[in-house]
Amino acid sequence: MAYIDLIKEKARQDKKTIVLPETNDKRVLIAAAHILEEDIANIIMIGDEEKIMDGANWLEVELDGVKVINPKNYEKFDEYVNLLYETRKAKGMTEEKAREILLNDYLTFGVIMVKANDADGMVAGCCHATADVLRPSLQILRTAPGVKLVSAFFILDVPDCEMGEHGTFLFADCGLNQDPTAEELAAIADTSAKSFKTLVGAKPIIAMLSHSTKGSAKHALVDKVVEATNIAHEQYPGLTIDGELQTDAALVPQVAKSKAPGSEVAGHANVLIFPNLDAGNIGYKLVQRLGKAQAYGPMLQGIAKPVNDLSRGCSWEDIVGGVALTAVQCQLN
Repeated sequence: MAYIDLIKEKARQDKKTIVLPETNDKRVLIAAAHILEEDIANIIMIGDEEKIMDGANWLEVELDGVKVINPKNYEKFDEYVNLLYETRKAKGMTEEKAREILLNDYLTFGVIMVKANDADGMVAGCCHATADVLRPSLQILRTAPGVKLVSAFFILDVPDCEMGEHGTFLFADCGLNQDPTAEELAAIADTSAKSFKTLVGAKPIIAMLSHSTKGSAKHALVDKVVEATNIAHEQYPGLTIDGELQTDAALVPQVAKSKAPGSEVAGHANVLIFPNLDAGNIGYKLVQRLGKAQAYGPMLQGIAKPVNDLSRGCSWEDIVGGVALTAVQCQLN
């Protein structure tokens, strides 16, 4: 069974309610129909019900069972206005401004629904930039307790691959932090380990990647990864983590024996932490396109409640997968 099918089955076991605010995009309508058909999650869509249903009819998809909320006539609208005002008043929010935002910004409206516990999570980003999804999420939900920063990851499911967890990997950070410090890299490793455990169900084995393995090259970029590994050992002693490791040393047992003998991570890694966003974003797209892997994400980790981003180039199938993964995150939130 494919990885995403296992996730869908897990989502069905304890169905959660997910908000899809981008109802003007046909991919979202198609995805919602499939989510309902597969019984993966309960769906809330934000917008004008007549327009949404007209769009569904034009696309010849069935949205029976979806809950549509129009901010203009929603009975809890004033309650949401007060919640946004109270949450952001220290930053200059007024009730008038909160009302205007919630009438016009469906992303913020969706996040407020999650804040109010009227939904368990939200998935958006197919027609908005990551910053547009992340900004209200951080402003309203904030980071989870004990988390130092929010980061982004992908789950990669590589066909016919014996490496990782039967071909399944977590790559981070591939979508958010451009040039994390050593301490930030260590924090990303910690939250990535938790995400891998939640979404894959296996022991995370974490490689801190570099162009160097165990001192084979000397450079400030290598020093950062070495320092990050040391910080992770000190601050997160429960992690199985090693670095600095080149990708082949992290993944291939034969290479690991010669490049990093004695490492419990080398040759067995299933969580790959990249030194910067360039490496992470390039790396996941190479695996996705050349290795024909299924890539699920960018998923966000470290927010107090599950909100996940989508690539603007995503397919409706990607949205279905993102909702399934978000629903599983919600089960443990």
